[in-house]
Amino acid sequence: MNYKEKQTMHYKAYLASLGFATIFGFSFMFTREGLNHIDPFHLLGLRFGLAALTLTLLRQARMLHFHIGLKDTKALLPLALFLPLIYFPSETVGIQLTSSSHAGMVVSVIPIFVTILSAFLLREYPTRLQLPFIFATVSGVIFIFFMQSRGEVGTQLLGNLALMGAVLAAASYNIASRHAAEKYSPLQRTWAMMVTGAIAFNAVSLGQHIATGGITGYLQPLLQVWPSIVYLGVLSSVVAFFLINYSLSHITAIQSAVFANLVTVISIAAGVLILGEDFYWYQAVGAITILAGVYGTNRFAPHPHEVEPGKEKFCNLKSSESQVK
Repeated sequence: MNYKEKQTMHYKAYLASLGFATIFGFSFMFTREGLNHIDPFHLLGLRFGLAALTLTLLRQARMLHFHIGLKDTKALLPLALFLPLIYFPSETVGIQLTSSSHAGMVVSVIPIFVTILSAFLLREYPTRLQLPFIFATVSGVIFIFFMQSRGEVGTQLLGNLALMGAVLAAASYNIASRHAAEKYSPLQRTWAMMVTGAIAFNAVSLGQHIATGGITGYLQPLLQVWPSIVYLGVLSSVVAFFLINYSLSHITAIQSAVFANLVTVISIAAGVLILGEDFYWYQAVGAITILAGVYGTNRFAPHPHEVEPGKEKFCNLKSSESQVK
């Protein structure tokens, strides 16, 4: 593949990253709306059930072409463990116990944790210029946690802990998906994640309904929550995860993760302007600090070596002198 073709792939990967960031930014609002009517695992079960059904129908109609066997599914289980099995329950509970805008700010630290995990797991080390920005982002999160949790130790603290679990799961997923990209296509990875989530979350939700009086309650709320289910099941699951898996096939985990700052901006705007959620001064201070840290961390990160898409070798951040423009 020549240089021009590689550049085209990278531009497409950036557009894919912009796409999933926009979709995820509004997903907090739809999640919050859905949680007003049904419990978290019920919402997740319907979401991933629709996602798996959508992929199945598109595959049967020959609009999507991919093959994945039992051996492939087992190999992709680490992806399904981080997303959706850990990330989405943590995120959903966190949104339920805090707010859409607050959750959006917390997930903005995902690029920072990707950088940290890359150092430990991939032996990629942050440059000296990145370190103060990493510190700034973490400080912003701690500041928001402290201010919002005062006097409300119960739900706010649990909500913040759940959201931090989601951040760690998402960062781990970025690392795992980069490794899986060397062998598996974005569609194969997305399929494994959606089917695993559909089976796991529906098993939990159906078990809860059976234990509390019957299975009829599983389908009754559909008329109230169908907009949330369609958005989360089709756009936030099938489309967004195909886009993120595509981007991770052609650019590094840190490059893809930087778009999480757009998720923050969009989710805050959606929560405040559409849902009418309150926005406090300390959230503004924390959000600015987080965004500045995310920008600086990625602004002063080196370029990856240019190689074939899906088989990039991570560059050694300690020795490289180039910077992301």
